[in-house]
Amino acid sequence: MPEFKPLYRYTLQNANEFDEVEQWRESHRENCKCANDITDAINSHYHDNRLDDCVKPLLDKYGFDRVNWVIANTIREGIQDGRYSAENKEWAEGFDVLSSDQNWHFCVTAHPGLVDIFANQLRTAWNELGLFDRAFVTDESNYEDQLLILKPTVLKIEYRQPDYQLFYATDGFGCDPKKIGARVFGFFLKDDEFTSFRRHDFYGVANDAALPDWALEKLNDIREKLDMDESDTALEVNQS
Repeated sequence: MPEFKPLYRYTLQNANEFDEVEQWRESHRENCKCANDITDAINSHYHDNRLDDCVKPLLDKYGFDRVNWVIANTIREGIQDGRYSAENKEWAEGFDVLSSDQNWHFCVTAHPGLVDIFANQLRTAWNELGLFDRAFVTDESNYEDQLLILKPTVLKIEYRQPDYQLFYATDGFGCDPKKIGARVFGFFLKDDEFTSFRRHDFYGVANDAALPDWALEKLNDIREKLDMDESDTALEVNQS
């Protein structure tokens, strides 16, 4: 797997608070280089009133995380521009790009209509990975004892596969949207590794209809065990 420079997802103000200014600077410089390279690629691949697909070399150089981040930021900075499609605006709003007066530095400066086409190409390449997205979750807001779908960007590149996006939440203040805490504890359905994530690292509760057979079978086993445990607990209470 190629190694890309880490993407810093917070603002300079956040970096100052947490003594991470150098990480922010390094990532910001890389964001600006990426934006410039995307601009050059779009301009050089546009001819005869069409834009040839130029996404792959940029993904090979910067990775999905940064290219997605730069394009999402560019669209968000021009969110009122009618040359960006509603679909791409909605896609861009799905990224946690925090508002900052530094963000314009890494906006792609090619024609917005061409950036929109590039965004379509980028989303197609992403969809080809076969990962779960927001379309695969329900409206359920309480995460405790639920199978959740992780956002793939929180996973290491080598684990960025749909099987590793499935996470069974057991407890944690982050399970309840009304509580202040953000941590959600549980385990990966794939290999039972126990760990925790923040609530906003998840798309939400998985829709059973979207699950592969192996995941649905394991989830049903978990639910059956929970039902048995609850029945045993109720029986003990009645006998006491």
